[in-house]
Amino acid sequence: MMLSSSSISKKVCVVGAGVSGLASARELRREGHQVTVMEQSGGVGGQWLYAPTPDGGDPLGGAGVHSSVYSSVRLISPRELTCFSDFPFYPTRSDGDPRRYPRHAEFLSYIRDFCDAFGLMDAVRLHTKVLHVGLADDDDGRSWVVRYTEKQKQGDQEDEDVVVTEEVFDAVVVAVGQGTQPRLPTIKGMDGWKRRQLHSHSYRVPDSFHGEVVVVVGFGVSGMDIALELSEVAREVHVSVKSTEAVAPGASKALSRHHNLHLHLQIDRLVDDGQVVFADGSCVVADSIIYCTGYDYLFPFLDTAGLVAVDDNRVGPLFDHTFPPSLAPSLSFVGLPRLVMLPRFFEAQARWVAQVLSGRRSLPSPEEMTRSAEEYNAAREAAGVPRRLSHAIFFDWDYCDAFGEKHCGFPRIEEWKKELGRAAIARFREDTETFRDDDYHDSELVREGLSSEGWLPQARTPEGKEG
Repeated sequence: MMLSSSSISKKVCVVGAGVSGLASARELRREGHQVTVMEQSGGVGGQWLYAPTPDGGDPLGGAGVHSSVYSSVRLISPRELTCFSDFPFYPTRSDGDPRRYPRHAEFLSYIRDFCDAFGLMDAVRLHTKVLHVGLADDDDGRSWVVRYTEKQKQGDQEDEDVVVTEEVFDAVVVAVGQGTQPRLPTIKGMDGWKRRQLHSHSYRVPDSFHGEVVVVVGFGVSGMDIALELSEVAREVHVSVKSTEAVAPGASKALSRHHNLHLHLQIDRLVDDGQVVFADGSCVVADSIIYCTGYDYLFPFLDTAGLVAVDDNRVGPLFDHTFPPSLAPSLSFVGLPRLVMLPRFFEAQARWVAQVLSGRRSLPSPEEMTRSAEEYNAAREAAGVPRRLSHAIFFDWDYCDAFGEKHCGFPRIEEWKKELGRAAIARFREDTETFRDDDYHDSELVREGLSSEGWLPQARTPEGKEG
């Protein structure tokens, strides 16, 4: 990707004011672009903008709020890693959460601090919902019409009118996040089961499950968190998984500590009388089922005439998870990759997009980008990676470094951070329930890195543990 000596300023719409949207806004501004960030909620933060009432009467769907964060959520990656490359996530508030794995409100505060530190708020339009993004009918065929609603007050009236507006932009960056549209399994009898069913998107607190028999479907991060939390209030919690062999040792260790936590194979069918029948023939009569089965990428506002599609959670075709070859560079996606160091990877994506739009970087031909996307997908499939995990990077630090260096000259991840990340993953696998709170026993390399960036002496919790 060659640098260009000239720089072009474009009018760019960023859809979403979460981590990826704000990263995009900052990088676009750095390149001299005119940026408008459209955010449907009343604040920045995306997924981290906690909403206590989530589902809008649709506990199995995404009709309610954007956020899927439940009340007890804590980071699963150390705060020393969960930050932008040049804006450390230091514990700075006397009333905050100084731990290494803080709760969600601490990270939301960090996002807001980032927004304020770089003066991004004046680019953000809150209470602005994007309804439609489509190509404009112009000569070059690469401008975009964005139709959106915004709430406007009339004089001193408290009521707000919803106004539909259209605006033309040179480019659009889709940065709407990953955890909004529930992904549900197909289970025989699911439609006729009369008791409570909800997706983890609609779960917030355990109180209403007191004394119940609850089935939790899926044992990923949210499934484990929710099952363990429910075990404190529910009579029984039954966890359903596709394969017991795939349950990590740390998860098995957590299960063994709780007498009312039980592991089963996946559900075979649901029966009208409340029975949940598992694939091994065992069954329970349950009061509630919570589906912790992940999320689908969804872009209901985006009209590309079929040039970009979602196929079993693979968005494509996309060149390096970012540019659709036939619509690049005027359309891009920031924030699709999973299992990467966040928000750092999204920052690299955003910088690449901004530099391409300004002309400082060039893209390969559409044919080359299409071929590259096809080769990448074929290689992943040959390696046994399911299509639904096409955008999962699995913490491949070499891939992340190569991505940033190749596309925008982004700095490599420091070695001490890689070691800290590997240690965090190992602790998670070793003991899912306690990995956030154990003594960390950082290596000498990690301690030197922490010291060099001003992290030591470490903040400590009231109990005296490292934070």
